[in-house]
Amino acid sequence: MYHVSKNIKIFSLTLMVLGVLGLGFSFYSVPKTIEEAKEMVADSHSDGHHEDETLSLEDSHAIDDSHVSANNHNEEDTHSSSHDEHLLHYLQNRPWSALYVAALFFMFLSLGTLAFYAIQRASQAGWSPLLFRVMEGITAYLLPGTLIILVILILSSLHLNHLFVWMDPEVVAHDKIIQGKVGYLNSPFLIARAIFYIAGWNFYRYISRKYSLAQDNSSDISNHTKNFKWSAGFLAFFIVTESMMSWDWIMSVDPHWFSTLFGWYVFASMFVSGITTIALITIYLKSKGYLQKVNHNHIHDLGKFMFGVSVFWTYLWFSQFMLIWYANIPEEVTYFITRIEDYNLPFFGMIALNFIFPLLLLMNSDYKRVNWFIVMTGIIILIGHYIDVFNMIMPATVGDQWFIGIPELSGISFFAGLFIYVVFNSLSKAPLEPSGDPLIKESEKFVY
Repeated sequence: MYHVSKNIKIFSLTLMVLGVLGLGFSFYSVPKTIEEAKEMVADSHSDGHHEDETLSLEDSHAIDDSHVSANNHNEEDTHSSSHDEHLLHYLQNRPWSALYVAALFFMFLSLGTLAFYAIQRASQAGWSPLLFRVMEGITAYLLPGTLIILVILILSSLHLNHLFVWMDPEVVAHDKIIQGKVGYLNSPFLIARAIFYIAGWNFYRYISRKYSLAQDNSSDISNHTKNFKWSAGFLAFFIVTESMMSWDWIMSVDPHWFSTLFGWYVFASMFVSGITTIALITIYLKSKGYLQKVNHNHIHDLGKFMFGVSVFWTYLWFSQFMLIWYANIPEEVTYFITRIEDYNLPFFGMIALNFIFPLLLLMNSDYKRVNWFIVMTGIIILIGHYIDVFNMIMPATVGDQWFIGIPELSGISFFAGLFIYVVFNSLSKAPLEPSGDPLIKESEKFVY
């Protein structure tokens, strides 16, 4: 049995406390009026943080119809006052956006792991049973992680922030495109769909964990068979709800833009992040003397998945970007123009972190058997996919008023601490080896 060390508990609680303090400060220090917003931008000018705030705001909104429509609440307002109001919303959104990005990212680690776990169960894979308890531990975070996102969505629907411009009745009244989507994009239906997704994902996690533990003390393989059937059914449910979740929780922050590849793109991001998390926690547990039957071949296979899904993510990113950029349809291409102009470093840096580094570091088969190499690559991948989520949310919610500062670091700190606390406590609740699994012997003797 694994026992959570005192150091891990202290570390995770410290991260959560620092995160709460930082987020509290971030929410407290946001401007309350347009005058305060202008003063804050002026101060940033004097610090050299932004080159020309007014010019960049005018440029970004001139190319983004969704942002223009969100600010034209009154056609008689002057162009200047409209931008001032939107600037205020940008600055007020920043701590909310930082919180939301971190919440999504860490939830994706758990949900991506759950999908990988279900695939292993449904495919009757013989190499992975020794890793099942690690996967089950990571998926324990799914319940608190999804509930936090549900709370953020509910608070957004109560107009406590401006993350989703289509939730603002004044915006909808002046935006014909959003008016055409109100049958789907409305707060009650969004919350109802979110509850449906969350209930389905967490029910499968609960039932699969229940049968996994029951199999340890079973004299037959009935629980294993039930897990197989539930996993196969869950994958059909997951692939639909994951795509819908990506439309609801991410793509709708840009309500004028859409991509038919977006659900797959988000899936690839969460999938490789989940697999990477499995590898990192497995290596950590082995370093502490646990999971002794897990050998370098298991690590090698995790490394192959990290490599392969990183390439798959790149294929989807390029397919989405290239087709939209080449077609150059104004209402589609503005999504990428905004990110290239205002988010140049994170936009292109993400490609290096999520594709170039994993490609170079994991292409060699021998490197996939070296633990420290997997750890180094895994950290790069996780940073890259946090920036990926950052790029999905921030341009639509904070515009060019972005920065990696106290709100963003505090969001990461809080959710990292919560994730570590929940996952390692879950790992301590059951034996790390699923001794009753009928494929456990095959997993122990796995050789590549």
